[in-house]
Amino acid sequence: MLVSSIEKIGALTLSVVGEMGKMIIFLTHALINIVIRPGKPIHIYKQIHFIGAKSLFVIVLTAAFTGMVLGLQGYYSLAKFGSEGMLGSAVALSLIRELGPVLSALMVVGRAGSAITAEIGIKKITEQIDALKTMALEPFKYLVSPKILAALVALPLLCAIFDVVGIYGGYVVGVKLLGVNPGAYFSEMERSVEWKDVWSGIVKSFSFGGIIAWVCCYKGYHASRGAEGVSRATTEAVVMSSVLVLIWDYFLTSVML
Repeated sequence: MLVSSIEKIGALTLSVVGEMGKMIIFLTHALINIVIRPGKPIHIYKQIHFIGAKSLFVIVLTAAFTGMVLGLQGYYSLAKFGSEGMLGSAVALSLIRELGPVLSALMVVGRAGSAITAEIGIKKITEQIDALKTMALEPFKYLVSPKILAALVALPLLCAIFDVVGIYGGYVVGVKLLGVNPGAYFSEMERSVEWKDVWSGIVKSFSFGGIIAWVCCYKGYHASRGAEGVSRATTEAVVMSSVLVLIWDYFLTSVML
């Protein structure tokens, strides 16, 4: 039993290491194609529209209620210390440094990431990718590189919109409903938010965009045959992307503090 357990652990370790190697090779191939053969601009624009513009509604809705919750919870927490005027600072820093990049990335994973995996997976099982290879066309140029480029562009923009909407959501609750001084709300925010906070959010959202597109494209590109294989690949892509976003967020936060 001991030998069998060790063999299972070793097989699982080899499987994980092998999968990581395949993913790194996939990412390297995609990056090389981005530099050498990025594809037609129209393909990139379409993906920016799909990942960015079509995610706008869910981003705005999530940001508004996230800011409102932060305003409500922050007000009652700060009121215990008589520091209600610091509400704007608390809401802005929470959104710009952490919640904005992370929540916008998770929303994009759920809306666009799953669709990207399913799209590429269906093309894989219907042999459309094999047809491109048969015609001596590079599949990465048409299927992978435009999506990665679009995600790198769209995520920072969506994160910026999330931050702005969330801050005004906190303003509506804190100032309009709970009576915080509007001048104090914005002046404390201006005083406490520094460029490094904004830069931290930009770097996080940019890297999250790359992670989402990379994982979702990889899972779709290596989907197994049949509808069940595509559904499994989509589930794995969403779960892995979400977990990697949270892990990478902790790493970047610890480095950039």
